[in-house]
Amino acid sequence: MLAILKRITRRTGKKEGGQSLVEFALVLPIFLLVLFAIVDFGMAFHAWITVTNSAREGARLGAVRASEDDIRLRVLDTTGMLDQTELTVSVTNAEGNPGESVVVDVSYKYSLLSPLAGIVDAISLGSIDIGNFTLSSTADMRLE
Repeated sequence: MLAILKRITRRTGKKEGGQSLVEFALVLPIFLLVLFAIVDFGMAFHAWITVTNSAREGARLGAVRASEDDIRLRVLDTTGMLDQTELTVSVTNAEGNPGESVVVDVSYKYSLLSPLAGIVDAISLGSIDIGNFTLSSTADMRLE
């Protein structure tokens, strides 16, 4: 019985030598697409959290009656590694009356890092554009 089992496994091992290479070639593109999507999602999520935090920091500084330039500088300082040329900061009611609100709106144009956008664009024949999108956050705090 043991000898028969050895003969069966020996034969199938020799005949299936190229099968693993074919399976790898079929699975690799799908695996890379999933990997690129995970990396891009993580980077976009990090950028969104940074934009949200920057808007909140600017509004908090504005709540203690800081000037509009100081608020913009604080927002730009807290954006970290984001490309500041793609960042838009809007401040409303800086140095207003106590009890009113200061509103800080921050938006950031995010571009995907991986070739995923090009692949989706090619598959959808140009009907879906996921290459660039805008992340935005608004913070509103009462002036002290």
